[in-house]
Amino acid sequence: MTLKIISSEDVVFEGEVRIVNLPGANGSFAVLKDHASLVSTLVPGKIVYETVDGENASIPVMGGLVDVDNNIVSVCLY
Repeated sequence: MTLKIISSEDVVFEGEVRIVNLPGANGSFAVLKDHASLVSTLVPGKIVYETVDGENASIPVMGGLVDVDNNIVSVCLY
C-alpha cells in the first residue's frame, strides 16, 4: 500500500509500506493492505511504519488528519 505524509511545507514521506501505526484520537491503530476506508484525526505521538524493504521508521507528529482508501494512506500533518 502507499503511504503519503505531507505537511504544509513539504512531502515528509511517500512510498510503499507493509504497515503503518498511527496515533488516532480514539487510540493508536494500525493499517495494513486492504484496510477498510476511514478518516481520523491524529493526536501528538509517532507515526511508525515498515517499508516493503523491511526498514522501520518513525515520524513524531503534533496532530493531523489521515484518510485511508483503496490502499492509499494519506496523512496531512498540522
